[in-house]
Order: sequence, then structure tokens, then C-alpha cells
Amino acid sequence: MSTGRLLRWGILGCARITRRGLIPGIRGSNSGTLQALASRETATARAWADEFQVPRAHGNYQALIDDPEVDAIYIPLPNELHRSWVVAAADAGKHILCEKPMALDAREAAAMVEYCRTRGVILMEAFMWRHQPRTLEIRRMIREGAIGELRLIRSSFSFPISSGDWRLDPARGGGALWDVGCYGISTARLFAGAEPTAVRALAHFGPTGVDLTLTGLLEFPGDLIGVIDCSFEQPFRCTYELVGTGGSIEVPDAYLPPADGPPIARLRSFGSAPDSGPDADVVRTLTFESVNQYSAMVDAFAKSVEAGAPVDPAEDGLAQMTALDRLLQAAQSNR
Repeated sequence: MSTGRLLRWGILGCARITRRGLIPGIRGSNSGTLQALASRETATARAWADEFQVPRAHGNYQALIDDPEVDAIYIPLPNELHRSWVVAAADAGKHILCEKPMALDAREAAAMVEYCRTRGVILMEAFMWRHQPRTLEIRRMIREGAIGELRLIRSSFSFPISSGDWRLDPARGGGALWDVGCYGISTARLFAGAEPTAVRALAHFGPTGVDLTLTGLLEFPGDLIGVIDCSFEQPFRCTYELVGTGGSIEVPDAYLPPADGPPIARLRSFGSAPDSGPDADVVRTLTFESVNQYSAMVDAFAKSVEAGAPVDPAEDGLAQMTALDRLLQAAQSNR
């Protein structure tokens, strides 16, 4: 930050994403320092603080929010807890990075957005993949016509989960669409630069009532179609593809870039003749700067705080939640 002072972060809870994502992300950023950790158990908070050399540990979430040495709060808690702790952080004047999805539904997200606006704090949904250098460069390529006019956005994200996972509980905002399908929706909306005008969906619902596998179709302005699929009962897949009138870009390891090498994408330029086959296509592998995407998100958030205008505004999180609601409702109507 140009002020010369690092943004002081506090994290609510000792979730898996905290260990593998935000702790190394904050520590590797240019703009932030991890000032405090909180857990519902004091011993856990202290153990994590000792392990990661964090100055302050709190035995409850409210104590961290009230900590005067904390400027910004990261909320990685289960979905049903997002609204209450966003409100508490906003009341304390703290800026908020909230794990996806922002809320349980669009109505709740709208209330959160308005509440943070009235309190004058930044609220941003934590879609780390949007801040990768690869994502930023591919967006530039699409804008400059590298694959002609964009016609199709396709995303797949799946992995199997165990029967006792909280994400199988509908009351907690469970379901494949909310947890991993949201990445595909975010991808479609980002590259379309618009909101879907119509949606359709089919899903397999499990015994608890949540969607275990879902496929969605989104129609966007300009003859652009988005297709997403997500699942809790399929092997690990994590990819998106952008197809235009003159070529395509395939992005492997799309939302979780490899730790042992640079992120890549495959650019395919179609043969120019109307009857040219795949042999006329030219395929190039593109490599991109290897950057911790969580650090990139933390730095983007800090710039937002400094400027008073978020890179990804809370209203984008609301629009995302609205699209998720529409898709789930479409799938439920087809049961």
C-alpha cells in the first residue's frame, strides 16, 4: 500500500482453507500482515498462532473482531455463518473478505451488501482465481480478439466428498453448485462481462436434499452460451475452456494452479478455410507467471481498501448469488 502501512488481517476460524490458502497468501503478499487468529477454542487459536508466528490469538470470534490491532477480517466459516459475522465485522468498522458463496441466497446477500455500504466498509467475495496473472492475461486476450468472437464458455469442477461432510447439509448452504459450481458461474460471468438472461439446469439430488451433481446452461447477450458442470460424486476435474469463432483457449488446473510449475493454457487457432479440418489448426501452449493467487487476491483487496472502491465489488457477489439461486431453482423444478 502506498501509505507504507501494511493492512493488518484477522482470520475467523481455523478452517482448511485458512491453512492452505489465506495464511500463506497474507504472509506472501506485498500489502498485508497476519495480526490475529480466532477459534471457538482458545487452545486451538493459540496453537495455530504459535505455529504460524501470529502475534495475537483469540478464543472467540467477537474478540478478534473487536481487536483494535485488526483492520480487515477474512471469513472462511460455513455458509450459514457468513451473514452474522459480516454484520459483526461491519459494525466494528472492519473491511471484509468473505469466502464464497457470499450467502445462503440472493436475498441474504443483498442485505449484507447494503449493510456494509451503510457502514462504509469494503465487502468482497473471495474468488482467488480471478486475481491470477493467467486469468488477467486471458481476459486481455479475449478482449483483443485472440479467438474471435466468444461463443462458448465451459467449466468443469468436481471431486468426491465423504458422507459426513457439512457440505451435504442443506441448512448450511450445502451442495455442489454452491461449493464448486460457483467457480463455473463466476467464470462465465467474468468472461461474458454480463449477467445471464436465461438459465436451465439438471441435477442429481442426494438423500439429504442437496445437489450432488449439477449441469447448468446459461444464456448471455451476444449469442454467448455458458455450460457448467459440478459434482461431489465424480473424480477430481478442474478446467475451463473459452471457444470463439476463430479459436479456443483451454485452461487446465483452472482454479487451483500447480504448485510445482508455471500455470499454462492451450491456445488453438482454427484453420481459416471453411472446410478445413483439425489438421489445419495451430496449437500453442502458453505459460504464465507463477504467483500465489491468494497473495494476489490479498493485494487486490488492500488496493481496494486504500482506494475505497473494491476491485470486485460486493454487488458482484450479489449478482453471483442471484445466478446461483436461479440455477438451483431451475434444477429443483426439473426433479
